[in-house]
Amino acid sequence: MTAEIYRDAWGIPHLRAESAQELAHAQGRVTAVDRAWQLEVERHRSQGTSAAFLGAEAVGWDRFARQARLDDTARRCFAALEERDPETAAWIVAYVDGINAGLAEGARRAPGFGATGLAPGRWEPWSPLGVWLGTHILFAGFPAKLWREEVVRRLGADAVGLFAMDGPGTAGSNGWLVSGERTAGGHALVAGDPHRYIEDPGVYQQIRLACPEFDVVGIAVPGIPGIAHFAHTGTVAWAITNAMADYQDLYRERLHSADGGAVEALDPDGVWRAAARHVERVEVAGGPSVEVEVVETARGPVVIGDAGAGEGVSLRYPPRVTHDLGFGALLPLLRARRVADVDRAFDHWAEPVNVVQAADTEGGLLHRVAGRVPVRATDNRVRIVPAWEPGHAWTGWHTMPYGSVEDGVAVMANQRGPAAPLGIEFAPPHRAARIRQLLGTGGRWTAEDMPALHMDTHLASAAPLLDRLVALDLSGPAADLRDRLLCWDRHMDAGSTAAAAYAELRSAVVRRLAAHPALAVLAEPPAYPDVLLPWLALTPRVGLALENLLTARELYGIDRDTVVREAAEEVAARPTARTWGDTHRLAPWRALTGTAYDEPALSGDNDCVLCTSSVPGVTDLSARGPAARYVWDLADRDASLWVVPLGADGVPGARHHRDQLALWLAGELAPVSTDWKTLTKESDDGH
Repeated sequence: MTAEIYRDAWGIPHLRAESAQELAHAQGRVTAVDRAWQLEVERHRSQGTSAAFLGAEAVGWDRFARQARLDDTARRCFAALEERDPETAAWIVAYVDGINAGLAEGARRAPGFGATGLAPGRWEPWSPLGVWLGTHILFAGFPAKLWREEVVRRLGADAVGLFAMDGPGTAGSNGWLVSGERTAGGHALVAGDPHRYIEDPGVYQQIRLACPEFDVVGIAVPGIPGIAHFAHTGTVAWAITNAMADYQDLYRERLHSADGGAVEALDPDGVWRAAARHVERVEVAGGPSVEVEVVETARGPVVIGDAGAGEGVSLRYPPRVTHDLGFGALLPLLRARRVADVDRAFDHWAEPVNVVQAADTEGGLLHRVAGRVPVRATDNRVRIVPAWEPGHAWTGWHTMPYGSVEDGVAVMANQRGPAAPLGIEFAPPHRAARIRQLLGTGGRWTAEDMPALHMDTHLASAAPLLDRLVALDLSGPAADLRDRLLCWDRHMDAGSTAAAAYAELRSAVVRRLAAHPALAVLAEPPAYPDVLLPWLALTPRVGLALENLLTARELYGIDRDTVVREAAEEVAARPTARTWGDTHRLAPWRALTGTAYDEPALSGDNDCVLCTSSVPGVTDLSARGPAARYVWDLADRDASLWVVPLGADGVPGARHHRDQLALWLAGELAPVSTDWKTLTKESDDGH
């Protein structure tokens, strides 16, 4: 088999082959050459073996991956896929074969292997499913139930709503669709940006896949064949955002040890039944190995606690139950020609649960939710529920709802929308409202107009804090600070000193609220695994929920005017000429921290359309933000635009490792080029 590999000016791979199977092999191979280190890190993370080369800091994740049965679930899902959809299974195998063919070359390029002594391993047919599962297992934010449990236990059920907000580990996104009657080209535009941890190498891969069956440009996930999330086939384009659905449950288990090291769990019918149990060992670079007890009850794997303690918490998640990760949607998406094809393909989607928007060249539009959400009691969705009590079983699957396109526009930004019946907590409406407002101001929109929306920095969530400032009796420097902030345009621009002053005041308020005795009872988290503790940290929770905490009718006797006054006096006492960008800087995650960069200043903030998230009260650095930006033009695919935060190549120092960063910072996007004559042929992928 032979495939042709081309590159554009940004090093983005364009692949052409005679069949979908050959193309999958080429995609796997080119991804391995460009992203070998990233691929192997993610494969090891899905297996729970990353501490063997990353050291003790990775043990927490590896323990969770083992206990949650990620690799075993991937194996089961692939085995079921082989029976249900052998064509897709064979296509995945071709992709894996391509990765294995390219790993050695990729490893020679990537310094991480030499730095850690890691030798490139071998991908198995289920490895892509494991990578997908490991990447998305925390997307539904099941640890938020641990937080709610603590809030209820320490403050009462009424306090849960006070802290409702997009959790610290949840990914969000912006997305919008503008129908043809609102565009200059007469066909729809689909645009947006997924918000995830900014990683180096990037979590998304720009790519083109062409064969006689299809010719698709889009943004893929390295390690996963095809293009699942954001793509343009020439006649139809689609994009997704996180629906914020709740589809994972936590059960408090009663456990006891039986003869021969066996474990039993108390079931809802009052009978103690055997739970699966075995022990695994996590190897740790530079340290002793760690023993991990793996227990699984009828509800699911135990991810907190152990049998010796007599109790634990199990996790129930759909792929573990159904043996389906939704990979049956991937080939139909590539073959899609119209909105109806995309709609049918997403009927096979499993997780994460997403809001989908799509448009085609015949005027078709789609706005729907896709995924698998179990039907169960309300308590399951909110808190940890007792496994031994009846009434907490899953009883079916929700029918996925559809949204509408109003006045030629549909907006998705993790707000309550068509997915509202499926979730508990959603992002505030500010980003969605702002996008809709901006789209209402234009005439006929073009692809070139869209980046201005991507880069909008208006912070509507500043209002509650600024409104409290208005009524305060302040004098001297604090009054000057107030006057300055009340004249501020509420844009979180990197060069703005007023934005910096607002952020400093906000952080001071957050820290004071978190330290108040009424809320400080939440400061000491229970003894949960390290990987889950970010959801239980009080100060970030206060920072993310500040708008609710400032506007609630009553807050456990806390005098919020006094808190804001004291914070204003604190900030005013140390005047500075700092700009927001002096402290609000990019902070990408890297598996190895040895490569140092002077990371750039950023505009935007958590509730801006330009969602470069800080953690008020903790840090102004931004570890999360737009992990890609895209504009799909249905009038002319070559008028489409895209960009990623760093570049197409995952190798530090390579020409295309960080060459898109300047575009990303400036809000510019690179053109999508589909003319093979404008591309540079790199090689033939023969095997």
